[in-house]
Amino acid sequence: MNEDKKERKKEKASESAASLIKDGMVVGLGSGSTAEIVIRRISDRIKDEGLEVLGVPTSLKTEMVAIECGVPITTLSEHPFLDICIDGADQVDSLLNLIKGGWGSHTREKIVSYAAKKLVICVEEEKIAKLLNKPVPLEVLPYAVKIVERQVKELGGASVLRAEGNRGGYFITENGNLIIDAVFGIISNPAEMNNALSSVVGSVGHGIFTNATEVHVGKEKEVKVLKK
Repeated sequence: MNEDKKERKKEKASESAASLIKDGMVVGLGSGSTAEIVIRRISDRIKDEGLEVLGVPTSLKTEMVAIECGVPITTLSEHPFLDICIDGADQVDSLLNLIKGGWGSHTREKIVSYAAKKLVICVEEEKIAKLLNKPVPLEVLPYAVKIVERQVKELGGASVLRAEGNRGGYFITENGNLIIDAVFGIISNPAEMNNALSSVVGSVGHGIFTNATEVHVGKEKEVKVLKK
């Protein structure tokens, strides 16, 4: 797909989601390219409208972007109850279940999303699927990699230890852990898989999310809002 078209769809979805933020809110700030667009839209509203908000970042990169854009940041320790969390996703199914973790920040993203009253996702239309079928990232303690791989196999999946681009070595999360991308094929029951992966010993977090409140889908000429 034309990258310019893809970027425009991302921007439309991000602008739509950012419009939900109201004065005085404490906002969970997701990670990834779409979430960064949201942060910049929030920054524009702060400058143009005098909007007063606080953001809880889900990664160091998100924190740096927020500081660069002049979005005040806080922590879950200071604000454990958030008004809204806005994030992107790698795939969204017809019931608004998600696969996240392409950026390796899904553990913190899930924690922040569960602290929020509502989780709003913004994606381009190509990320909408009838059923989830992308690999599911698991953040894994280095000590437990082989044990996690065995448990993934018992669940019917295949494990791929994520590499760090073309530089050699393995992807290391901000928490000092590794990422296993678990390949299950079509996931017909995300809620069941969510529970099964949450029980995997040695994994500190996985990329299936079942708590999205609404999804803003960027199309060429409009944004479609999907709600549960």
